[in-house]
Amino acid sequence: MSDNPQVKAILEHIENRERELTDQAGQFRDRIEELTRQLGETDAESENLRITRKTLLTLPLPSPATEPEGPDIPDHPAYRQILTVLADRGRPMRARDLCQALDLPILPKNTEGIRSKLKRLVSGGILAEPEPGLFARPGA
Repeated sequence: MSDNPQVKAILEHIENRERELTDQAGQFRDRIEELTRQLGETDAESENLRITRKTLLTLPLPSPATEPEGPDIPDHPAYRQILTVLADRGRPMRARDLCQALDLPILPKNTEGIRSKLKRLVSGGILAEPEPGLFARPGA
C-alpha cells in the first residue's frame, strides 16, 4: 500500500465498500434463488389449475336431476280442503268423519260425495286407503 495517508484512507474506503457490495450481492443472489423457487411453485400450481379447467370442460355435462312430479290434485277447492283436514289430523279418517270436520251435514249425499272425492284421490295416488272406507295421506 501507499504511504500517503490520504490514498491509504481512500483505499480502505474502497475495500470496505467492495465488501459491503459483495455482501449485498450475496444477499440479492439468495433472494433471487428464493424468488425463483417460489416462481417455479406458482407456475406449477397455475399449470395444474389450467389442466384441471381443461379436463372439466371436456367432461360431458351430467343430465339434470329431475324430481318426480307429484300427482295432480283436482282443481276443485273441496279436494284441497279434504287434504288439509287429513294433514291437520294426521290420522286416517272415514268419509263421515271428514264431513263433520268440514262442517257438512251428515247426509248420504254429502258422505257419498266426500267418499267419491276420496276414491278419486286414492286412484290418483294422492291418498291411500289402508282398509276399506279408511283414507289417509301416504305414509301417515
